[in-house]
Amino acid sequence: MDFFQSFLLGIVEGVTEFLPISSTGHMILVAELFHIPDTEFLKTFEITIQLGAILAVVVLYWRKLLLDWEMMKRIIVALLPALGVGFLFYNLIRTLLGSSITVVASLFIGGVILILFEVFRSKQEEKTRADLSTLSYKKAFLIGLFQAISVIPGVSRSGATILGGMLLGFQRKAIVEFSFLLAVPTMVAATTLDIVKHASLFDFGNIQAFIVGFITSFFVALLSIKLLLRFVETHTFIFFGVYRIVIALFFFFFIIS
Repeated sequence: MDFFQSFLLGIVEGVTEFLPISSTGHMILVAELFHIPDTEFLKTFEITIQLGAILAVVVLYWRKLLLDWEMMKRIIVALLPALGVGFLFYNLIRTLLGSSITVVASLFIGGVILILFEVFRSKQEEKTRADLSTLSYKKAFLIGLFQAISVIPGVSRSGATILGGMLLGFQRKAIVEFSFLLAVPTMVAATTLDIVKHASLFDFGNIQAFIVGFITSFFVALLSIKLLLRFVETHTFIFFGVYRIVIALFFFFFIIS
């Protein structure tokens, strides 16, 4: 992987990590579009590069992560399902990282679900919905179950988490912020596991590529987080649902087939 490729994937990661459109899925499809070789390091890069975007959350939310212990306990509970699924199905998940058709199908189905959810959801005013002060351990665990589905490339970790939280009655902006916070231990655990298993892939050249992608994704994610928070204050997720369907159809008809 050359520096341009790692820079490009870093941009893709930074833009898409916290949007309900799947960052891993987009990196897989962009890698195919630009003919980046499907190597074992590429699969590891697609996982570990998420640390750059996660660092952006730490910078923006460090007070809550360090000082709000009640919230951190709920984040730990929400983390458990993904840890279990990731540990038990690690090899299968890594295999799916090389499957463009899995990504395309997940993007399409997820897009349909997002649109249907927004169209048919309760018309209850957003301001009457719960904020994170009412988040119980049970609901945190249920949100974690939704997140666990996102081990399938193309599903979107943030999308599954946000949708799960909204189904449980939480305000849109509140659950988006919880998704940011939950991403920190989730991605740290996922990348640590992958680095431990594939440390031999990080030779000097690959480390340089990773650093370029890491720095790029960090700065792009800082902007992406702020823009998403502004967006959800006045918009639904229908736009992202439509986008997922369009991008899935594009890749299916013009790239894969």
